[in-house]
Amino acid sequence: MPSTKKPKFDAFDLKLLRELQQDAAQPLAELAAKVGLSPTPCWRRIQKLEEAGVIRRRVAILDRQRLNVGVTVFIAVRTNQHNAEWLERFAAAVKNIPEIVDFYRMSGEIDYLLKAHVPDLQSYDVLYKKLISTVDLSDVTSMFAIEELKSTTEIPLGFAEVS
Repeated sequence: MPSTKKPKFDAFDLKLLRELQQDAAQPLAELAAKVGLSPTPCWRRIQKLEEAGVIRRRVAILDRQRLNVGVTVFIAVRTNQHNAEWLERFAAAVKNIPEIVDFYRMSGEIDYLLKAHVPDLQSYDVLYKKLISTVDLSDVTSMFAIEELKSTTEIPLGFAEVS
């Protein structure tokens, strides 16, 4: 189980994390050379970062266009139900809709913000109907991305505590 204590990092850790964020599939020897370590200590550091929960998992980033889900929609949800039972039902419903890739509880004017990837407007309409059939929602506003100017999975490392 990952520790809840906030870890501290040295320059090698940060270089390693930067490299892994860009390409987690690169060979260990290549990765070790890039960060200035030999393979065995490099591998130990990776294992330590995984055990600490800093590296949660290693995944492949797929091309949405080639997989026919090139439309990105942001869905702003407002509700007048602010209780644990409602949230539990809503969260369970959202988790069962694979097109929804991000789900946030927000401060401010909207209560929840969802991000989804779909092939087209008709597919979004199906998703919308699934969503509104799950729980009572006061307001749902959909915003379609016209152009993707930046999208990354890389976490900024400049704020990490350095030892």
